[in-house]
Amino acid sequence: MPEPPQGQPGYGSPVPGPAPYGPAGSDPQAPNGRNGLGEPYSDKSKLVAGLLGIFLGSLGVGRFYLGYTRIGIAQIAVTWLTCGLGGIWPLIDAVMILTGKVPDSQGRPLQES
Repeated sequence: MPEPPQGQPGYGSPVPGPAPYGPAGSDPQAPNGRNGLGEPYSDKSKLVAGLLGIFLGSLGVGRFYLGYTRIGIAQIAVTWLTCGLGGIWPLIDAVMILTGKVPDSQGRPLQES
């Protein structure tokens, strides 16, 4: 039986070079790891941002935490100017954060924990 070619993936020999998606902390450009698409994770937590948005969203705290200062100020203004009726916006925003639709202010996806 002929011997399999060496240096090709799937034949037992390692492929030269570093692994593209190593553990968190091994990549200096992505100290918090990378997602399945290779994008570096944010240093912000999805759960923390979502809970801040639910409980303190009228004060814009969830958006301030993610680095969106202008949106945080807008949430405060809308809630105050509508006598609290605008508080539904931060609640919907918090749900969107928890479902992973909102990245941090630098465009990085939020960490799962």
